[in-house]
Amino acid sequence: MVKKLQQPGPAKAHGAQLADAVRDSAQQIWQAGLGAFAKAQAEGSKAFNALVKEGTALQRKTQAVAEEKISEASSRMGSMATDISVKASGQWDKLESIFEDRVSKALQKLDVPSAKDLNALTTRIEALAKAVDALSTKTRPAAKAGKKPAAKPMPKAPIRRRAKAATV
Repeated sequence: MVKKLQQPGPAKAHGAQLADAVRDSAQQIWQAGLGAFAKAQAEGSKAFNALVKEGTALQRKTQAVAEEKISEASSRMGSMATDISVKASGQWDKLESIFEDRVSKALQKLDVPSAKDLNALTTRIEALAKAVDALSTKTRPAAKAGKKPAAKPMPKAPIRRRAKAATV
């Protein structure tokens, strides 16, 4: 059988003590919460400012690292662009020389004179023009020195008339 440890009268006293203890504990918890709220309110701005400072420092560090990476990437891209343009210009020069050679061969097959041929021809024409000028200056004074008198006009021959043929 079960024995009751406490008796009904003292149970009421014990319930009252328990209620007082709970009330005191709730009061202490309430006061601790108010104290924490007041402390958080007072120190909240300090904590906020500290967090802002830490965030600013972290932002500076990450921004510096990001700028360094961007600079590194842009220098890589610049060197790659330079390499590509050098290779492309070399290829372009090859293509241009091949094109010029083929056009030159096609013009030779069509017997079209080249620039070299035209320059040689121009030089020869200039030399011939100088030779003609030199010869013409030598012959002009001799022609002036020995003038011949003008030839007399020939008398006109009489007009002969033809006889009309008799008609039958």
